[in-house]
Amino acid sequence: MPTNEEQIRTLIERWTEAVHHGDLTTVVADHAEDIVMFDVPPPHEGVRGLDAYRETWPPFFQWQAQGASFEIESLEVTAGEDVAFAYALLRCGTDQDFADNPDNRLRLTIGLRKRDGRWVVAHEHHSFPLTDPAPTPDPEPDQAAAEQELRLLHQRWFDSTAAKDIDGLMAAIADDVVSYEHDEPLRYVGVRAVREVCQAGLDASGDGTVTWTVPDLTIVVDGDLAVAWGLNHMRMEPAGAPAAESWSRGTRVFQRGDGAWLMTHQHLSYPYDPATGDARTDLRPDPHDQA
Repeated sequence: MPTNEEQIRTLIERWTEAVHHGDLTTVVADHAEDIVMFDVPPPHEGVRGLDAYRETWPPFFQWQAQGASFEIESLEVTAGEDVAFAYALLRCGTDQDFADNPDNRLRLTIGLRKRDGRWVVAHEHHSFPLTDPAPTPDPEPDQAAAEQELRLLHQRWFDSTAAKDIDGLMAAIADDVVSYEHDEPLRYVGVRAVREVCQAGLDASGDGTVTWTVPDLTIVVDGDLAVAWGLNHMRMEPAGAPAAESWSRGTRVFQRGDGAWLMTHQHLSYPYDPATGDARTDLRPDPHDQA
């Protein structure tokens, strides 16, 4: 039978893996009903109770979906018969975070107690070391870093399109998004409606391939708001059928909350022929403009 230390180490490693994969059920599974967590963000008095603990995780998962890691670097466990504690250092951040501060680590202390022969977490304390001498507990990333985050977000959308991963496409879209798509109706309201139109686009390629890029992507950031625009290049190669490609215009608006960027509005369009009123899906950008 595993020792108490081995059981607790397995519990914490399972919890860390669940956090990394956004598995909320497993994240809360081994926690006491009266859990108290001192987290990095407010409230300063901590989060108390399993329901409140559960509510803290979805915003973190949204931020993490932009490419952040959550990995144990070191873990120490000390256990008695009924009470135990553990402390760990974790890599928690995006590639840009580690490029800016390679040595930064999340500090984690966990208190546990045994209940009905099973270890449960009664207390968690998460913190980062204060590296900025200015009294700003939650400094905003600068504009360049925020722009890089949004470029990585777009790249994950492009990769998810090629992989036909609808969940990946929806990961950074707000629940109340409003999207002006190419097709009827005039607007799509809510993430479910946008998911349906995106799924239809992926399904149209059948067993073939579909790709999406924005070669001239431009992004402007101001605080917690950002706008991105560029020409969408779509290419579809259905199995056993000729390839088809199109270019259209796209504008997207993002808002940052709890450290994560979410798209709140999208506007897609084709130019139209004023003589006929028909959409011009055959137009191509000047190659010099794409250089």
